[in-house]
Amino acid sequence: MTMVKNSKYQAKIEALLSKADIHVNGNRPSDIQVHNADLFGRIIGQGSLGLGESYMEGWWDCADLDEFFYKLLDAKLASKVTTVRDKLFYLQAHLVNRQKGKRAFEVGSTHYDAGNDLYQRMLDKRMIYTCGYWQDADTLDQAQEHKLELVCRKLKLEPGMRILDIGCGWGGAARYMAEHYDVEVVGVSVSQEQVNMANQKAKEQGLNATFIFQDYRDVNQEFDRVYSLGMFEHVGFKNYAEYFEVANRCLKDGGLFLLHTIGHRVTSELVDPWIERYIFPNSILPSSELISHHSAELFTIEDWHNFGLDYVKTLHAWRDNSNAAWSELGSYDQEFQRMWNYYLMCCAAAFRLYRNHLWQVVFSKGQQSEPYKAVRSAVEPVVP
Repeated sequence: MTMVKNSKYQAKIEALLSKADIHVNGNRPSDIQVHNADLFGRIIGQGSLGLGESYMEGWWDCADLDEFFYKLLDAKLASKVTTVRDKLFYLQAHLVNRQKGKRAFEVGSTHYDAGNDLYQRMLDKRMIYTCGYWQDADTLDQAQEHKLELVCRKLKLEPGMRILDIGCGWGGAARYMAEHYDVEVVGVSVSQEQVNMANQKAKEQGLNATFIFQDYRDVNQEFDRVYSLGMFEHVGFKNYAEYFEVANRCLKDGGLFLLHTIGHRVTSELVDPWIERYIFPNSILPSSELISHHSAELFTIEDWHNFGLDYVKTLHAWRDNSNAAWSELGSYDQEFQRMWNYYLMCCAAAFRLYRNHLWQVVFSKGQQSEPYKAVRSAVEPVVP
């Protein structure tokens, strides 16, 4: 498609992009190739949402989306193009509890039910849809295996324990624990597709793991350990107090609770409109301040581990796997494929820039029998 110059808006967008060292129709991998001159007006009028939707529709391309987003975020260009729609959305996020009641299930149907076939091709063999742990790992399978082992060691699992998995995904972590540590695991998820597959796999393997299509707020059983991998991002800041109350209610005195979540350094109620609409509806990243504040009266923080840069490798592995599989996955059109690449690479850039972090926080409830010793290796013997 030949681009016709649209001088009314093009000069303004080109000037903004130049602040991020991005050129329109330049010859570097991070430069954008514009196929429709209406792109510039669309970005002015729709901001981030217009940029993402226009990419999905093929209005522009970029050979290195990761680097493009890194430059874009580093230059803080999003704050230079704020639309009326953005302001209304941010106001709604502040006034409305977007994760309450039936809304809690929207992210399940929108994102996690996108198709088991896609996730089977994109993820590792255990289908773990959270950051891998790449210390001493060379492949995605190894990185996810090491992450699961790290979680088990941090929780100090023992045979016969009863474990709660809040937001269990396809059950890979729960089945790992049941298989390797001889524990009973109960998992809850707001994705029916995930629960169905998780129960099927646990039955096939004969493991002591059960998965329930249920909101975490409805869990009212007692467990020796509680953990949550990549679910807290969907809780919402208006519900943090209740989330920690649920974890506390379900955890026995003397028990441990591990929270694995993406987070921000600073507290913010802002959500990217494109991510909100197409990827994770009703989701928002927590801050270290809010986690500490809402957990303080219920738990003691024993350990806080940040390995967010490992998410860059994980996201690139997911992108490579999904791109290699599109030709065999006939149910996804080109617009969906472009959306998926856009999502994975804008996230990778945020981790590269240290804008996003990946935290594993270990909490204890009540008095402990011995000092907690932090764990960082999934392959070295655990020192008693």
